[in-house]
Amino acid sequence: MRGGRVLGALLPVLLLATGCGIRATDVVEAGEPATVEVGPADQLGTLLYFVSSSSASRLMPVVRKARTVEVGDGAWGEAGSTGAPDALLLLFLGPTRTERDAGLRSELPTGRTRVGVELNADGVRVTVDIPVTGLSQAARQQLICTAARARTADRTEAVTVKGTDGVIGPAHCSV
Repeated sequence: MRGGRVLGALLPVLLLATGCGIRATDVVEAGEPATVEVGPADQLGTLLYFVSSSSASRLMPVVRKARTVEVGDGAWGEAGSTGAPDALLLLFLGPTRTERDAGLRSELPTGRTRVGVELNADGVRVTVDIPVTGLSQAARQQLICTAARARTADRTEAVTVKGTDGVIGPAHCSV
């Protein structure tokens, strides 16, 4: 009887030691990450990209809602951001308190920045009045992704950013 108790006590230890027959494997590549829509198709707003605090360089899209307001003489328009220059100005102002509370931050210098945006045969060209060549990769992608999405619905459009110290790009949004 005593031998049965000892065997019963050792059985779980032996099973743990054998690893249940599961062998280790290498990482299996499964392709590109999934994409999702971040807002309803009929929602008016601007798409901005901020950095997730949970990951060193992972960008997260944020929809800043636009409100429809009367602009005079019975005409209606959008209040808030609507075009690429407005989207980039909002990006440079940084995340709202709610967005910061959700773990989002910006790697771009915050504050008022002059922004110019034009569309040409090579894609989107953004001009800002700050140095850009020393920006981190995440900050560059914030600019590139926000400009590409604000100018067209195609986030794969090439974006070139000209700053006071040089040019970055043309580059594509990696999100």
